[in-house]
Amino acid sequence: MHLRYIELFHAVLTTGSITAAAKLLNISQPAASKALQHAEDRLGFALFSRVRGRLQATPQALLMRDRIEKIIQDVHDLERLTRNMGQPGNCPLRVTCTPTLALTLLAGATALLRKAIPDVMAELSTQHSAAMCESLTLRDTDIGLTLQDTGHQNLRQRVLCRGQVMVIAPPGWWPEKELAQPLPIEALANQPMIGITVRDALGRALHGHLAQVLPAPRVTVSVQTYQLAHSLVAKGEGLAVVDPFTARCGDADSVQMRPLKPHLEVVLYAMHRPDDPLNPVQKRFLDLVRQLAHKMLAQR
Repeated sequence: MHLRYIELFHAVLTTGSITAAAKLLNISQPAASKALQHAEDRLGFALFSRVRGRLQATPQALLMRDRIEKIIQDVHDLERLTRNMGQPGNCPLRVTCTPTLALTLLAGATALLRKAIPDVMAELSTQHSAAMCESLTLRDTDIGLTLQDTGHQNLRQRVLCRGQVMVIAPPGWWPEKELAQPLPIEALANQPMIGITVRDALGRALHGHLAQVLPAPRVTVSVQTYQLAHSLVAKGEGLAVVDPFTARCGDADSVQMRPLKPHLEVVLYAMHRPDDPLNPVQKRFLDLVRQLAHKMLAQR
């Protein structure tokens, strides 16, 4: 099928009519009807049948739908890439980060940068690591911040800071004298805990370690984000095992925290395209992120 036939097929699937599809593609209705007929003649079977005034995909067309939609998405991605390549330097700071880092690091570093360079432009977003890598390669963003070692072959990954996994508890859970001492993972046995179902490297590592604790922690609530776990702990719903930045978000007295034993390292990475040298504003921003991260991890 020619690309123009693929676009028409997708437009009819989306809108349910030739008239609406023609409008979507900015062509006349007769031209759309003629192109659809040509496509069906070329293929040797009908793509649509009329049912109660609307065009309905035939069984053959339904078999093609998933691949057609993938082709259309690939075309849109290519359009985004070429558009972004044609607009270099329009926005010197386009940063995306994982939700865990948005409130703790991204907002703070951006505010510091804006204070140092008041006229700087910024576009900020949150994405999980897989979507972040795609965003960077398509040039929708220029810098990504994550706690995951993505291993993406087309992106450069640099270490900004290293920390360790923390256990957080409601205020007053532990005596003050114990807060500087690591908490043995065995101490979580039969304790009320917030279950974290994050499907990332850190989440898998924590799940593996906690699975060895006997008797198992008592999990009554499971969440998909570390931030939500922090909020529930602050409300007295139990303990949680989180990254060091989540442990320090919110008010200083909202939760207690202790390092987990055994020591589990958490690394803050910055990612960017290797063929795109960072400009001075972007370098300054990463320096501020690094400084802010180290400052946060030094706090008790």
